[in-house]
Amino acid sequence: MSATLTSTDPSRTADGMPKLFPSRRSVGRWRPHLWHLFLIPFCVLWVYPFIWMFSAAFKSQREMLLGGLSLIPEEPTLDNFTRAWTTAKFGEYTVNTIIFTVLVVGIVLVVTSLAGYALSRPGLPFKKLIIGVLVAAMFIPHGYTIIPVFILVNELGLGNSLLGAALAQAGPVHVVPVLLFMGFFSGMPSELEDAAKVDGAGFFRTFLSIMLPLSKPVIGTVALQNFIGAWSAFFVPLVFTLGNPSLRTLGVGMYNFFGQESTDFAGLAAGATISVLPTIIVFLLLQKTFIEGIAGAVKS
Repeated sequence: MSATLTSTDPSRTADGMPKLFPSRRSVGRWRPHLWHLFLIPFCVLWVYPFIWMFSAAFKSQREMLLGGLSLIPEEPTLDNFTRAWTTAKFGEYTVNTIIFTVLVVGIVLVVTSLAGYALSRPGLPFKKLIIGVLVAAMFIPHGYTIIPVFILVNELGLGNSLLGAALAQAGPVHVVPVLLFMGFFSGMPSELEDAAKVDGAGFFRTFLSIMLPLSKPVIGTVALQNFIGAWSAFFVPLVFTLGNPSLRTLGVGMYNFFGQESTDFAGLAAGATISVLPTIIVFLLLQKTFIEGIAGAVKS
């Protein structure tokens, strides 16, 4: 008896000889890699300004202004970070930014999750009208509402405080988070709520014990979006800390590098690096949750 050996290598023929022309299947397998080669230059162009900023943070003032587009510092120094942390008071501003951001994210999560859950329930009166008003309010510029919000916060006795600034930042309508929660909760089986009602659970208990724990991907998405927005916020923290400069956040603290006669560009690059790094780290840690939350809400 004789056995016939067949090759499983797609680049060779049945008798083991190499193919002269690649098959369509093997060409298709290379297409994603070709697209990657095409997109790499665009990625480099997009990332280059950030890399240059990080590099400039380690350069002297003279080298930063006269060194052109070079990314490698000739004489690396940490003086810019020391000056930003102490002279520009970035140490204090970092603590203020953490408190401000945590307050904003917490308020937004509580309000938008409850609103999304309520709008996802069938039979809600004027549901379409409420959603329409929310979407319309999204197009109102933030600057147009800052005066009434400022007056309201002062009337509450929270002027010149981080809590007042956080309320002003989290107060405007956050339509996208509400719609994300609404889409996610709408896709949940109604049997879960029916079972909770049989056990005697009310609206808030059903929400806290069953629905909210299941919405962790959306919670991560909304938290990440508002973390980035609150961490880099400038306008609201500037307005609500005018009477108490010691409560400034990192975004507002960038002003310390601009003098009447000169600007400390090297220190500004170091301050920007200190401000940007936490958002990059948090995004890298939560990017999977961010994508799952968007995909789950859209699918629902």
